[in-house]
Amino acid sequence: MSQVRAERGTLTPPVGERDHVAGPPSAPVTLVEYGDFECPSCRKAWPMVKELQRRLGDKLRFVFRNFPLTKIHPNAQHAAEAAEAAAAQGAFWPMHDRLFERQFALEDDNLIEYASELGLDADRLRAALGGGTYRARVKEDVLSGLKSGVNGTPTFFINGERYDGPHGAEALFEALRGSSSSI
Repeated sequence: MSQVRAERGTLTPPVGERDHVAGPPSAPVTLVEYGDFECPSCRKAWPMVKELQRRLGDKLRFVFRNFPLTKIHPNAQHAAEAAEAAAAQGAFWPMHDRLFERQFALEDDNLIEYASELGLDADRLRAALGGGTYRARVKEDVLSGLKSGVNGTPTFFINGERYDGPHGAEALFEALRGSSSSI
C-alpha cells in the first residue's frame, strides 16, 4: 500500500508551521501548490486558486511551496527568495501576488521595487537577496517537492495526495469537492 501511495505522490512533509498558509487549520480541504514565480503555467493557475479561495472560503486552506525551475527560469530562485524575505516581514501573500501580477519583471531591481511598493524594508530585502539569506529555505521546499514526486510546476496536492487531473478551475473545484463531504 505505501508503495502505491509513494508512486502516486504523497505530500512530504505534511503541512506544518514552516509553511505559508492562507485559510484556517480547521478547513476540510487543504490545497498545496508547488510553484515557480516565473512559470507561465503557475501564472495561469494563480487566479484560478484565488477563485477557489473565494468560492470555498473557510472550507479551504491553501499552502504555497517554492519550486523554482532554475534551468529554464533564471529569475525564479531570487523571486522565491524575495517572497521568503517578504514573509520575514509579515508579507508573504502580498509579495506572492505581486510576483505573479508582474511576472514579466522579476530582476533583482524589480523585486526590491516591489518590496518598497508593499511598504516593506527594501534594503533588508536587498541584503537578503545579496547574501542568500533565504536560499536554504527555498531549497527545503524544493527537496520536499522532490520527495513528494513533484517534477514540474504547478503541482497540486489535495489533502496530502498529488492531484494529476486537469488544471481548470472547475476540474480542480470538483476534485476538492470530491475530497471532502463538507464542501
